[in-house]
Amino acid sequence: MDNVLGGVLAIRLLAACFPLYDIFHDDQQLTSPLTSYSRLREGVYLFKNGLDPYSGGVFRQSPLLLTLFSTLLPLSPVLSPLLWTLCDGIGAWCLSQIWKLRRSSESEQRSRTGLIVALYLLNPYIFLPSLAQSTSTFDNTLFLVTVYSACAGNVPVALLSLAFLTHLSLTSVLFLPPIILLLLHGPSSRLSKPVMFSGYKRALPLALQASIYVGILALLSTLATGNWTWVSRTWGASLSLPELNPNPGLWWYFFTEMFDYFRPFFLMTFSMHLLIYVAPICLKFQHDPLYATFLLQGVFATFKAYPTLSDPGLFLSMFSIFPEVYPYLRNPIVTTLLHLHASLLLPLFHRLWLSQGTGNANFFYASTLVFGLANGFAVLDAIWAGLRIAFGTVNDGVEMVQK
Repeated sequence: MDNVLGGVLAIRLLAACFPLYDIFHDDQQLTSPLTSYSRLREGVYLFKNGLDPYSGGVFRQSPLLLTLFSTLLPLSPVLSPLLWTLCDGIGAWCLSQIWKLRRSSESEQRSRTGLIVALYLLNPYIFLPSLAQSTSTFDNTLFLVTVYSACAGNVPVALLSLAFLTHLSLTSVLFLPPIILLLLHGPSSRLSKPVMFSGYKRALPLALQASIYVGILALLSTLATGNWTWVSRTWGASLSLPELNPNPGLWWYFFTEMFDYFRPFFLMTFSMHLLIYVAPICLKFQHDPLYATFLLQGVFATFKAYPTLSDPGLFLSMFSIFPEVYPYLRNPIVTTLLHLHASLLLPLFHRLWLSQGTGNANFFYASTLVFGLANGFAVLDAIWAGLRIAFGTVNDGVEMVQK
């Protein structure tokens, strides 16, 4: 695994050294107003010169990143590619360790570890946002660190990294229930032998500890910026959708066509839509919380306000650690072809509309609908396979019905 990780990282680092940032840094498929590297540089510049970066409404990233890149890690053409590549390497290593903790057999661990690392680092949905130096790379790395720490039973690190992730992306707070279940139940594969979880009373102290971490980081962010403006500019942006920039998600075009009178109602509806998936998935897959976390990642990647390609890329990469569900997928070919179709349409219609001017917004939104359909098919297929595996092999002529 070490050889594979080192070799792929060398390839990634070589690619990062080429002047590709200028090509990708403003691509709305790879970056968003919440993850843009150019906006991060502008915010750091304003902060260093004693100006409030949140006063202009352009900078919408966490004060934690603002403080980090203003002091310890200055942004530069040399350091930034190294940092983004390192973060992807840490994420790939965490994903391989999650696989090892899920599997007890050493032969199984060795057989797929290199493949898991390569699939993550060479996934174009992960690779291209990293070349664009989108801070969604940090989101993915923190998510995998959180899941790995939870699988290893390291409570402080898991909850603290989840608190950091929540400050970078407010939607990530919804991962708290499955992460707590993962801390209490472990990462072992139990999809084929579902059992009811009974340790809910032990979850309350963990939820309280996570809340304390989030509160402490919020206080530190306020002390760093000198006011609470950052709350509405960062967390509030995920709920109020202040900028209707084109992206691979489903929100932007809908609210572009929305009358202002109806906007608050549909903002509430779209935001609550993410919330309704958490309890059903956590309850149905309480016997395998790692799989529940994986499914929620796919749901949020499809329906969040400002997604980039790295969000579904993480979900698709995590498929590699659940080989037991492969025989039970219903439509893997259809899902694969939809993703292939969308990956061709997205850059094509994006260029036709915004570069050449021969298309319009409907072109690009049609491709995002295909992309959303592909992500939705992948999530539904994963849910079906996770439920179907408990029944084992069904003989011909026998109908399976689940109550």
